[in-house]
Amino acid sequence: MMNKSIFTFGRRTAVITGGSKNIGLAIALRFAQAGMQVAIVSSNKGNLLHASQLFDTEEYPASIWECDISKTHTIDPVLKDICEQHGSIDILVNCAGILDLSSIEDTAEDTWDAVLDVNLKAAFFMVQKSLPFLKNGSYPRIINISSNAGRMGGYANGMSYTASKGGMIAMSYGLARKLAPFSITVNCVAPGTIESDMSRSRNWEAQRQLIERFPLGRIGTADEVAYAACYFASIESSFTTGAVLDVNGGLFMG
Repeated sequence: MMNKSIFTFGRRTAVITGGSKNIGLAIALRFAQAGMQVAIVSSNKGNLLHASQLFDTEEYPASIWECDISKTHTIDPVLKDICEQHGSIDILVNCAGILDLSSIEDTAEDTWDAVLDVNLKAAFFMVQKSLPFLKNGSYPRIINISSNAGRMGGYANGMSYTASKGGMIAMSYGLARKLAPFSITVNCVAPGTIESDMSRSRNWEAQRQLIERFPLGRIGTADEVAYAACYFASIESSFTTGAVLDVNGGLFMG
């Protein structure tokens, strides 16, 4: 008997920032496997090339777009080109992010600004500039990727990262209320430590100490976050907005 998914996605188009590696790439792959069109946005040429080759191998419908979304004036042309190529923009996933591990005492102002620019400011302006397309989209969705750090402060990360991810959750609540009249749902996934370039940037002792804090005794995978995003992207999630789904092995419960 052939398995049939309990979720419906349709031939919709998802724009995924930071979609060329780690969690973003896992989300892009799962969306494509579900039958959606995927537009991957990243500032890293090498990562985009790798993602493009992967999607070509799997024969999934995807396009890649080089854009530094922290420079907000570059966003509009990319979104217009994506809509022209794919025919619509129905889902926006704000996944682009950078990690800061600085101590409070050693946090530099330019580091603070860089992290907030990518992790929070760019996410807001991606939403703002996507709205004309989303309002005309099919079952429009905004999915923001926050972090356990935004829920409870985190342990090893710097304060700029914590502030940006806490801001992402607060912004998701506000956007959910403001955009509900347009039937645009806004939800948030808050991962704990996930196998990624970010987690591997910590030394082994820091990783070990983090793992010991997780009730499930391990860190998560990018796919486990991607499946959470799939629920929020599905047509069946239409009555869910302003929600934060914690994918963190039990580190934060609340």
